[in-house]
Amino acid sequence: MKVATWNVNGIRARHEQFARWAEVERPEVICLQEIKAKLDQIPQSCSIEGYTCYWHGAGGYSGVGLHVRGDFAANAAYSHPDFDHETRIVQAEIEDTVFTSVYVPNGGKDFDAKIAFIHSLIGYAAGIRARGRKLVLCGDMNIARSDADVHPKERKRVIGQLPEERALLERLLMEGGLVDVGRMLHPDADDYFTWWAPWRNMKERNIGWRLDYVLASEELAKRAVSCPSQREIGTSDHAPVVATFT
Repeated sequence: MKVATWNVNGIRARHEQFARWAEVERPEVICLQEIKAKLDQIPQSCSIEGYTCYWHGAGGYSGVGLHVRGDFAANAAYSHPDFDHETRIVQAEIEDTVFTSVYVPNGGKDFDAKIAFIHSLIGYAAGIRARGRKLVLCGDMNIARSDADVHPKERKRVIGQLPEERALLERLLMEGGLVDVGRMLHPDADDYFTWWAPWRNMKERNIGWRLDYVLASEELAKRAVSCPSQREIGTSDHAPVVATFT
């Protein structure tokens, strides 16, 4: 099973890149963030053959998507937790597993709203765990988990690297019974980033942050065998992250 997440930073700008990538990778589940489009603005090329494509956007800001391959789950049930705002989260329940695409607020304009959203996300993950369901939570968390997730030239006391944010991310893992699949498989990597500032060739030089995650319930995480950040794919400031489970 492959589960992929990608902040595309505008599906209308990158619809051809997305379609080509999806046709090659063929993940069972694709989680998208920052689609920046309403349903009627989604390019036709994004209707990938063999997938149920669920889009949740309100225009030129935010927005998420969730694509499920038909042979994996023809009867996926899509919904939104009650704390969803600004079209930031969508979930699909497939048998005993919930797959969730999430775009956490950046926090630059309203830090309190970001913290409140993460608190709600912690309760959401803990609730799924309490129900005895497995969870694969994917997306742009807008938090670098530790200094190891930021290039040394970018380490500073700014939003996205603040201790209180990192503490909440750890709570999400603990209370949700989740494992950071990327870091589990790359425990010592100091160049494993998923976002790069769009200037000074930061992406090409790999001077970045790790903001995009595949978080999986412990039972599923034990089956993870790879989780690369595909820096070479596309022109978004974020890379796709693709986790493969046996």
